[in-house]
Amino acid sequence: MITADQLKDIQVRTDALHRYLDIDRKRIEFEEEQLRTQAPDFWDDPKRAQEQMKKVKDIEKWIKGYDEARSLTEETQLAFDFYKDELVTEEEVDAAYAKALKVIEDLELKNMLRQEEDPMECVMKINSGAGGTESQDWASMLMRMYMRWGEAHGYKVTVSDIQEGDEAGIKSVTMKFEGGEYAYGYLKSENGVHRLVRVSPFNAQGKRMTSFASVFVTPLVDDTIEVYVDPARVSWDTFRSSGAGGQNVNKVESGVRLRYQYEDPDTGEQEEILIENTETRDQPKNRAKAMQLLKSQLYDRAMKKRMEEQAKIEAGKKKIEWGSQIRSYVFDDRRVKDHRTNYQTSDVDGVMDGKIDAFIKAYLMEFPSEE
Repeated sequence: MITADQLKDIQVRTDALHRYLDIDRKRIEFEEEQLRTQAPDFWDDPKRAQEQMKKVKDIEKWIKGYDEARSLTEETQLAFDFYKDELVTEEEVDAAYAKALKVIEDLELKNMLRQEEDPMECVMKINSGAGGTESQDWASMLMRMYMRWGEAHGYKVTVSDIQEGDEAGIKSVTMKFEGGEYAYGYLKSENGVHRLVRVSPFNAQGKRMTSFASVFVTPLVDDTIEVYVDPARVSWDTFRSSGAGGQNVNKVESGVRLRYQYEDPDTGEQEEILIENTETRDQPKNRAKAMQLLKSQLYDRAMKKRMEEQAKIEAGKKKIEWGSQIRSYVFDDRRVKDHRTNYQTSDVDGVMDGKIDAFIKAYLMEFPSEE
């Protein structure tokens, strides 16, 4: 049975959300933006109309989220009062509290995601580190962990390219998280090197081994975001896809390899961006998807430059370096620890099954996006 202090806590947090989200202003803004959609010439420019509709829906989601949190908090108060009169059971009061708490926490977490790219879908690439089969197996375990997380949160997780390991596991994989909100906002916390310590099943002496795999997450751009790709810097190769998918995949050159000669706008340094896509048996579709992945990378580079400039201003506030070791998974000691936030858990099996929300939340609370 919840205590009076727990009830007071969700009431205070709900009131705080009203202030943080500026709900009164959002209600006025919602009405004003909705009125614009009723103009007679609204659909004359479909792209602009869609952007306006998205803006209206985004404001509405914040209002609905807050209203749900307020409603559930009030229901919990009623249940708490009714329990005194023996009209409801302890279990019903606790269930009402748990429901309210989840909605409040979800809204608090979403409120931390303020960058324009946070609501976007995303692309994740996992690369195995040095260490052969053990590292390749670790990379495949991370792939499964993130796929389980994505599925549990309602995202459509698609593998757009995978390089199988020599004996087991994978050398690399590129996955897309689509069909849901804030995929990038949540998964950006996973950028960096992930370290595994365990007794390796691939070691005949049963020695404890350390393996590494790197995770890179970039926002997945859509048609509403303008990203310039210089056609003169693009070249294409085609190849036969390998692996599962039937004979047609192996006979037809459906796999595409996109090469883009990228030039840093500030330094003038040149670098080749290489993207492979074997997602479908249709070469034109694979070309379109590879181009989308290229645009996502170019957008990500521009975004990181902006963040670097901001970091110079806020020097010392964020001590997260690209590619640094962010988390250790020590199987023998039943411990997973994030080195940036010091959050840790002994539920290793749960983490490897995709239960990483606590790590994501701890990161976002310590390193929130700035307005």
